[in-house]
Amino acid sequence: MWDSMLKYQEQMWQSIGETFVMVGISVGAAVLLGLPLGTLLYFFRKGQLYENRSLSLTLNSIVNIIRSFPFLLLVVALIPVTRFLVGTAIGTVAATVPLSVVAVAYYSRLVEQSLLEVPKGTIEAALSMGASKFELIFKFLYKEARSGLVLGLTASTISFISFSTVMGVVGGGGVGDFAIRYGYQRFETEVMVYAIVVMIVLVQIIQFTGSTAARLLDKR
Repeated sequence: MWDSMLKYQEQMWQSIGETFVMVGISVGAAVLLGLPLGTLLYFFRKGQLYENRSLSLTLNSIVNIIRSFPFLLLVVALIPVTRFLVGTAIGTVAATVPLSVVAVAYYSRLVEQSLLEVPKGTIEAALSMGASKFELIFKFLYKEARSGLVLGLTASTISFISFSTVMGVVGGGGVGDFAIRYGYQRFETEVMVYAIVVMIVLVQIIQFTGSTAARLLDKR
């Protein structure tokens, strides 16, 4: 394996960089879009502060459809959208479009679940103190749910790494594509093992970092 590591060292570093780009952009999309979407899912639920049956049904349907769609088929189905947004359907940047779509849907559901764990007494206390909508969300809901939100983002990031291994079908690159091209297709088993070890290490680092951050943020 050491010989393979030295032989394909440059290609591996490039693949790791491509994985970081894909996962980094999808995580950014999850936070910027998935967090507010999950908050809306929470508020529009039955029995919540801004209950709205029609909006809740619409948003839930969209999220459920995206989450239930086979990822490889979603990548293919979004090719016209990807080409419209970034000008091409091939490459690392293009691969971030379907990944971001899945990221938003996936994380929004985890956000909703985290917010549901916040005691209703917290909301009642916030309203009794005259908190604005902004304060209610950022100073009370997010603050109380911050540990769960971090754990949800950690789990989501690990899932995005798994999804990124599929992006080789659209020339997205990444560690998964490296394992297929240099390991499987060339019948070099040690190269595939090398790629798997790299993926395991990346996942363990992310899980440890996320779990540690969530533990430090949990003041309960």
